[in-house]
Amino acid sequence: MRDIDDTQQPLLEHLIELRRRLLYCVAALVVAFLASFYFSKEIYGFLVHPLAAAGQNKIYFTQIFGAFFVQLKVAFFAAMMLSFPVIASQLWQFVAPGLYKQEKKALLPFLLATPVLFLAGCSLAYWVAIPTALHFLLGYQGNLGGGVEQQALPEAEKYLDFIMQFLFAFGITFLLPVLLMLLERAGIVTYEQLKSVWRYAIVAAFAVAAVLTPPDVGSQLLLAIPLIGLYFVSLVAIWFTRRRRSAQDEAETNEVEPA
Repeated sequence: MRDIDDTQQPLLEHLIELRRRLLYCVAALVVAFLASFYFSKEIYGFLVHPLAAAGQNKIYFTQIFGAFFVQLKVAFFAAMMLSFPVIASQLWQFVAPGLYKQEKKALLPFLLATPVLFLAGCSLAYWVAIPTALHFLLGYQGNLGGGVEQQALPEAEKYLDFIMQFLFAFGITFLLPVLLMLLERAGIVTYEQLKSVWRYAIVAAFAVAAVLTPPDVGSQLLLAIPLIGLYFVSLVAIWFTRRRRSAQDEAETNEVEPA
């Protein structure tokens, strides 16, 4: 029991501590929102860049307050990402005193890897998947015959929903290694089980990609292939961490055995 922090607080003090941590999180979110709202036009310009690169240099809003609500949504999404390190650190500081040292060592790498993997997924979506999808979808513009021309009129709010769907879909799916390793660490699944269902995992990756991306093969492959790769990377990481845990357990057993 010496591994656990010596401070054992009653329920009321735990609630006070939880309230304090939540207030820090809310304050960080509010500050990040105000800063993001100030730069919301520049942020939205960054998000619209793939659309301009695909040849669509105009975007519309159909309601007089549409542009304002778009800026609010942009500021909120940006604030969530900017304040995530503060929220994660406050969550860690609230949970950590009740964990054993071994549990802290196990959970901390996952906490640190989460924003890195999420940003990696968002980067792949922004630089590769979204331009590919836009080129495919905007390719349906043009002359339909008989003097009728088809032209896209992207609405500001709908485009924001479209690009945020891509960013969050890729960002969240890139957290697959963290999820699988946590499940294995908690004993919910085993390495052998994950290894035996790899064929089903491939099918599931294509199914997820088909749901989360537009109906073009390129966008689906851009999500499905990294998902499959991350699944096998998770298997390798679980195999290494399990070997290391076994070696540590064996070393601890040898230490406590009498000479």
